[in-house]
Amino acid sequence: MAHENHGKVDAVTGVATTGHSWDDIEELNNPLPRWWLWTFYLCIVWAIAYCIVYPAWPLVSSYTKGAFGWHSRDAVEVELAALKDQRSGMTAKLAASSLDEIKQDPEMFAFARAQGKASFGDNCAPCHGAGGGGAKGYPNLNDDDWLWGGSLEQVHKTIQFGARSTSDQGHSGSMPAFGRDGMLKREEISQVADFVRSLSGLPTEKGIDLAAGAKVFADNCAACHGDKGQGMQEMGAPNLSDKIWLFGSDKAIIIEGLNNGRGGVMPAWHGRLDDTTIKALTLYVHSLGGELNR
Repeated sequence: MAHENHGKVDAVTGVATTGHSWDDIEELNNPLPRWWLWTFYLCIVWAIAYCIVYPAWPLVSSYTKGAFGWHSRDAVEVELAALKDQRSGMTAKLAASSLDEIKQDPEMFAFARAQGKASFGDNCAPCHGAGGGGAKGYPNLNDDDWLWGGSLEQVHKTIQFGARSTSDQGHSGSMPAFGRDGMLKREEISQVADFVRSLSGLPTEKGIDLAAGAKVFADNCAACHGDKGQGMQEMGAPNLSDKIWLFGSDKAIIIEGLNNGRGGVMPAWHGRLDDTTIKALTLYVHSLGGELNR
């Protein structure tokens, strides 16, 4: 409990107390170190000078401009303009060249990959990861397994117009909710989930009727995923036989997808990013894992 005790001198140190104590621990009235006081005073002077020289105080609809008229935004704009001017020659080359021409030119390709990597970090990494490794529900861009195709043209279209996005030119098509919409019974969903796991060599539940699951698959899933589950890029239907799973391979996860459907969304970057940046992004993303799908 705190209380005040004025005018007391500490018996051990001979220093007067401030009169403040807490649980019988008394505060000594020692002066602050001189270096600390001078630092404190200098900080006050610095703060006043800063408020005069630089923008500092918000007003009703504006802010104080400062005696120097300097603004960090103006400095950034100058630096960006200088960088744009420095890159203008190579940027013009990218704009005038096709994706294949850029890839065949080592200098342009190196420049495009560097620009694409920077743009990827700013726009794509929050979903696909800094190195394109993906996450649950977000495709890995390093593994040569592409939902919508991994050629330069296919990657370019995907980045431009997205998937299930607001663009009419984007990829469309999603997996139906077989359980929620009453298209399949619970037993049928369990059977086809085990059959799908068997396509990639995963163990299945004992006593499950894989033949029944195969029939359910043929009647409901093969139209998009193919007769052997090899997938169909035109529909964005993943290959179910390659041991690469976007949402996970556990039976419970597969059943959840069969019950409620799947259909991730990728935004359309056309209109958000300029055409040259989209070209650079295309070449960078393709170089991560598209080489086998040219």
